[in-house]
Amino acid sequence: MTKRARSFDAAAALYGANRPGYPPALFDAVEELADRKLAGARVADVGAGTGIATALLRDRGAEVLAVEPGDGMAAEFRRANPGIPVVRGDGDRLPLAGAAFDFLTYAQAWHWTDAARSVPEARRVLRPGGALALWWNDLDTAVPWIAEQDERLRAFFGVSGLPSRECPAGLDVTTREVRWSRRIPLAMHLANTASHSAFLLLGEDGTRAFLDAERARLAPLFPDGTVEERYVVTLNVAVM
Repeated sequence: MTKRARSFDAAAALYGANRPGYPPALFDAVEELADRKLAGARVADVGAGTGIATALLRDRGAEVLAVEPGDGMAAEFRRANPGIPVVRGDGDRLPLAGAAFDFLTYAQAWHWTDAARSVPEARRVLRPGGALALWWNDLDTAVPWIAEQDERLRAFFGVSGLPSRECPAGLDVTTREVRWSRRIPLAMHLANTASHSAFLLLGEDGTRAFLDAERARLAPLFPDGTVEERYVVTLNVAVM
């Protein structure tokens, strides 16, 4: 694991409390592109973090197992999801039996893997006809205030400060975009921002200074203190 990936362990509770979930339409799209239902399927959710996606997969009726490398994230996962098994490992070295799963999912986690290792591992653990499903949940920069905040973040950290998102090479990947939104307090929006790895590595003083400036900019736009975060989930599904 890189230092950036490990940064989440110290902020697992912040992550779990403030990161967005995923809309039902995302899981509808996973089922459509994989051409099979999640209900009754064996699913391994890799890089599960605090279990935001894992719990929703279980709610769809999947028999789900979480794979998580980080100490702090795994501890928060167990606290929040006592009924879901979690094993320690990552996508480059899956601690899973071969040909045992119908779905392998990565919610906001594929970019922490080495595709040269994680693609063969996905092929190994998926059953014939099983599906690899990767998705990223990004704030929608078609919304003006979100675009302006994104520009400030990129200027502050540099483009290289944001993780890249590359689809697996050599796989027949189908892509779908799902748009959705949530309404939350401004303080929660700022806490969500602070839970990203770039801020976790920045440190408390730098993060506080940036967020204080953001609060001053955004408060006049949302006088009732409620922010509508609009998202685009980019889903990639490859059937093996």
